[in-house]
Amino acid sequence: MKKQELIAQIAAEIGIKQGAVENVLDCLGILAQSALANGDEVTLPGIGKLSVKAKSARTGRNPKTGETMEIPAKNVPHFTAAKALKDAVSVPHH
Repeated sequence: MKKQELIAQIAAEIGIKQGAVENVLDCLGILAQSALANGDEVTLPGIGKLSVKAKSARTGRNPKTGETMEIPAKNVPHFTAAKALKDAVSVPHH
């Protein structure tokens, strides 16, 4: 589902204007980025949790040249699905 489809469905479901839904989604993205940048977690009820995971430095290979290279440590966003989402996805559809 693309952003505009999500906006249209949410707006229709709760009876508000699509512009208001778009503003909320945009704000959610900004707030999630800010929270993660500060090391906080973001819980999205029924969906899951966004957090930051530390990746340690490691040795890798340049796929083009095969040359060994050092990959620096970094923080990456991490998503953990909520049980409700896992359960909804695991139900077979016929």
